[in-house]
Amino acid sequence: MRPRWTVTALAVVLAAALVPAGTAQAAPAAPAGGGHKARCEFRPTPEKPPAKAVRLPRPTAPARGDVHVVLDTNFGDVAIEMDRRNAPCAVHNFESLARQGFYDRTRCWRLTNSPRLGVLQCGDIFAAEEGGPGYEFDDELTGKETYPRGTVAMGNWGPDTNGSQFFLVHSRADIPPAYTVLGKVTRGLSVLDRIVKGGITPGPNGPNDGEPTEPVKIHRVSVRG
Repeated sequence: MRPRWTVTALAVVLAAALVPAGTAQAAPAAPAGGGHKARCEFRPTPEKPPAKAVRLPRPTAPARGDVHVVLDTNFGDVAIEMDRRNAPCAVHNFESLARQGFYDRTRCWRLTNSPRLGVLQCGDIFAAEEGGPGYEFDDELTGKETYPRGTVAMGNWGPDTNGSQFFLVHSRADIPPAYTVLGKVTRGLSVLDRIVKGGITPGPNGPNDGEPTEPVKIHRVSVRG
């Protein structure tokens, strides 16, 4: 199954095809006392076993402060600032996976570059949309999300199916507010530009959607926060 922001290869109808009319948006995670913690539910997915052995994140997450992440790639470093206030469970999940080495020695399997969608997708272990952590968790959305250049957000299979997949917007993403925003790139947009310049190997969705022609490898993900 393809992620919901690529249901069709026709970029001009992408936004209309992503989320059916009337799809409910999940509210942000509920505070767990004092407003400084959020309750999170990480649900095992037996039908999709973990690609790497990892522990489930703790069911409570810090709900304030930032997390600073660096993706060490073969194209250079990409620094990201993640906002716990906006998405405590998603940031908590990313931090947990990164500290367990889930993202180390992986690839970013998908690159798109069309008038409507320009993103680099990472977080899958085996191939695009293949190889997650063996669990899922809910969206954290307001319904007002936008995805300008530099945005980092969760990829998903539909409402409340987050796992390990994430994407970085290298140019634009005119998509519905259905993807939890983790944060933004603070350094390394030029790295994304070099990846895009390397080209795309056309995939099933057309010439502007496929694997990066020059493989994008994540050597290591470091976290501070």
